[in-house]
Amino acid sequence: MSASVNHLEERTKDASELLGRILPSAIALALMLRHKKMAAWLRAEFEGYQDRDQVPPYRCDLPGHIVARSPQYGWIPAPVNETQKKEFGHLDVTDDAKSMEKVCLTSRKGDGNRVLLTQDDMAVLQQQINLSAELAINLSRDVYSRLLRTIRGTVYLWTQELMARGLSGDHNHYSQDERALVTDLDDPERFWRRAMDEVDELPVADVKPAGFFERVFGRAS
Repeated sequence: MSASVNHLEERTKDASELLGRILPSAIALALMLRHKKMAAWLRAEFEGYQDRDQVPPYRCDLPGHIVARSPQYGWIPAPVNETQKKEFGHLDVTDDAKSMEKVCLTSRKGDGNRVLLTQDDMAVLQQQINLSAELAINLSRDVYSRLLRTIRGTVYLWTQELMARGLSGDHNHYSQDERALVTDLDDPERFWRRAMDEVDELPVADVKPAGFFERVFGRAS
């Protein structure tokens, strides 16, 4: 297996390259470099987070709109006040990268993804607003898009640092000396915190909504 830091960096900037296909390559590179922490973070982003306590802050408390299911009109805005919006109108997102990209690919601007409130939260809020209907949080496409760009940005910043240390070109393996040059870069938090701060300035690609034929026949792999 060969790996190119340069190619991986270029892919983070290419809108035709989905993050769900970039992450396995990044995992392979991290394993070749013996970057165990980075590999674990990349795998969690690829597979989703099973433990909510491990969810990074860029996935936490993401804002949404509370909606209620009406038998007559479908999903409509729930009659909640500002206090209730602040208490219940946010979500920790644990989904894998492919699932989040699917939301962005199949949604248009202004659309998003509905996630039912937990049973406990739903029961409390239903009682507060005197409503028996199902309640959910609608997270917009823009929220998912920014999250995905933060993950892409993390990979981009990591590859930038690797290249700055001289690890460029195709490699089938890395020598002990080469790995020693980048030992301190096995620190995903260092890079995702930068990505959180710089996401609007980083040259990483956004997820474009799928066109008609892509929605019907799927995107080419």
